[in-house]
Amino acid sequence: MYRLSNTVIGCLNLAALLASIPIIGAGLWMARNSTSCESFLQTPLLVLGFIVLVISLAGFIGACFHVAWALWVYLVVMLFIIAALMALTVFGFVVTSQGGGAGVPGRAYREYRLQDYSPWLRKRVQDPDYWRAVRGCILGSRTCAKLAAWTPLDYAQRDMSPVQSGCCKPPTACDYNMATTVAQEQDCYKWNNAAELLCYECESCKAGVLEEIRRDWHKMSVLNVVVLVALIALYCVGCCAFRNTQRAESDYPYGVNRMSKIRPRWDYYWWRWWRDRREQLY
Repeated sequence: MYRLSNTVIGCLNLAALLASIPIIGAGLWMARNSTSCESFLQTPLLVLGFIVLVISLAGFIGACFHVAWALWVYLVVMLFIIAALMALTVFGFVVTSQGGGAGVPGRAYREYRLQDYSPWLRKRVQDPDYWRAVRGCILGSRTCAKLAAWTPLDYAQRDMSPVQSGCCKPPTACDYNMATTVAQEQDCYKWNNAAELLCYECESCKAGVLEEIRRDWHKMSVLNVVVLVALIALYCVGCCAFRNTQRAESDYPYGVNRMSKIRPRWDYYWWRWWRDRREQLY
């Protein structure tokens, strides 16, 4: 029964190692996103994912081979990881709670306004150096080139991504009739037909980028909730594994009496398993 419980605990710690893979995958997926061109969101996820990967490996070794110090390190570091991931998840939900855009009458796409997003995201995207890098990334992805062959009917009937809606066309409300004297929003005057300019300096373009970020981060926050539940459950199992390992290292049944305070070497259980396997084979 004791071996069975340790086998189950070892398998669950292996599951903790596997739970880090979605976090790493989400960070790598954001790094490859060619529309938002965002780098600061996936960095914490990649760091946390790799830490969980390494620490869960220590927990797996400690549970399966009865290495108490490895389990102790696993439990301490995992506690900090759970706290950090929880803080990141809560922050992600708060930041992504605003935005979403507004529908345009008679059009399939939506338009986005910078003031609808959280102040933290707005401050980030309004940094000139940062926006210069994002603008170059959008140009390199040729996101707007895909709309070059669209007809007026396409603009009326087809949907657009947030970046396409904000960066590749002027706001729908703009009126470029030479006879008009009505004051229009600033983005209408920033628009230029040149392929290198378009509306890349418009507030709507920055809002479109933030909408892409908001959607991606919201998806990852939902994923983080699932991972958090798994990590908390596995942390509880790790506590059981640590207690069992300490008991295994300090107490051994020997006849009627029990020997205590005996601490075998870290490879004792591995060696005993290998000896039993050889006896079965030969």
